[in-house]
Amino acid sequence: MPSSSSAMVTGLTAAALVTIGVLGYQAAATVPAELGKPRASASPSPGLSKAPRDKRHPDALPAGSGTGERVVYSVDDDRVWLVGAGDRVRRTFEVTPSTVDPAPGTYAVTSRSNRITGSDGTPVEHVVRFTSVDGVVIGFSAAVDDSAAAKAAQGSKTGGIRESRADGDAMWDFATIGQKVVVVR
Repeated sequence: MPSSSSAMVTGLTAAALVTIGVLGYQAAATVPAELGKPRASASPSPGLSKAPRDKRHPDALPAGSGTGERVVYSVDDDRVWLVGAGDRVRRTFEVTPSTVDPAPGTYAVTSRSNRITGSDGTPVEHVVRFTSVDGVVIGFSAAVDDSAAAKAAQGSKTGGIRESRADGDAMWDFATIGQKVVVVR
């Protein structure tokens, strides 16, 4: 016959697991459905087409990339801008693109992971996810060994947009859950 203390521990453990499950379910249920999905607009936004660039300043923020605090990612230029209050560029840097590109549009950061193994088998850190395309999750990350290029197997689809570790640290600090991400061509 089990002692009353082990029965109490078993009961408390079961209650804790049920509580964690319920809280996890509630948290998942409260995430707005539109997070991580492009928003439709009545007319095309200039930021959704090829954004004009300042040829004299290649690091300049693309015109038509929105307003307010946001992450701007140019698929064609393989560049990211972290834009703070007053539309001031806090940091810009080049990235190595994933094999699957997100569509131009406005998204929000939906999840983050401090350290995981990427879909290409590379240990990565500071993963900031904002959408998925045909089941492939798209987000920014930095390889722990600071290698930029994803080592995708021939024909495989990956969604990791790779940054340097220093740029990954900056993205991690800036792009918290709900942060706007604008993707332009």
